[in-house]
Amino acid sequence: MADIVDPQVEQYAAAHSEPEPEALQVLAEETRTGTKAPTMMTGHLEGRFLTTLVAMLQAERVLEIGTFTGYSALSMAESLAPGGQIITCDISEEHVAIARRHIEASPYADRIEIRVGPALDTIAGLAGPFDLVFIDADKPNYPAYLDAVVPLLSEHGVIAADNVLWSGNVVAGRGEADDENLAAIRAFNEKVAGDDRLAAVMVPIRDGVSLIRRR
Repeated sequence: MADIVDPQVEQYAAAHSEPEPEALQVLAEETRTGTKAPTMMTGHLEGRFLTTLVAMLQAERVLEIGTFTGYSALSMAESLAPGGQIITCDISEEHVAIARRHIEASPYADRIEIRVGPALDTIAGLAGPFDLVFIDADKPNYPAYLDAVVPLLSEHGVIAADNVLWSGNVVAGRGEADDENLAAIRAFNEKVAGDDRLAAVMVPIRDGVSLIRRR
């Protein structure tokens, strides 16, 4: 994943943000050394962004599409309202095994429920409302995930969609013409911008995060 923000600026931002908890440092190191795609991990700065977002929303129910190794779920669980719940789903048994181990060892095991299987199938079996939905999974299904979760949002619910800048390649003239993921992200971004029901702001943190709410 190419740098969007100057790496020195990003390091400065991380150094002046809430420190990364030790347990997440351990998980991050295992993800970097023990998985084939460690750049899929949310990481320190975006993890603190999610922690803060959950706190600001005073979220009680969170849906995460794309568990990976559990870094983002654990980050969000830190500031979940008392009695709150995170449902996180993924299709990879290998990644979920790492997430499950770290979640079970954390103080937040009772707040996080992992579901394994195709995300659209999982979503179809859920009832809202959700105060926050974090989308960070297979890019071709982003538009379908959006359609599936908008009806599940609470009155002041927010969708956070990751990777919406795709290493900056969303800009016209960049990226490969046959990149299926890039095409899907561009289609998703246009879909959000053209939906009169929704208002969004795109934040250039890490690989880009769109915060989407109902008007």
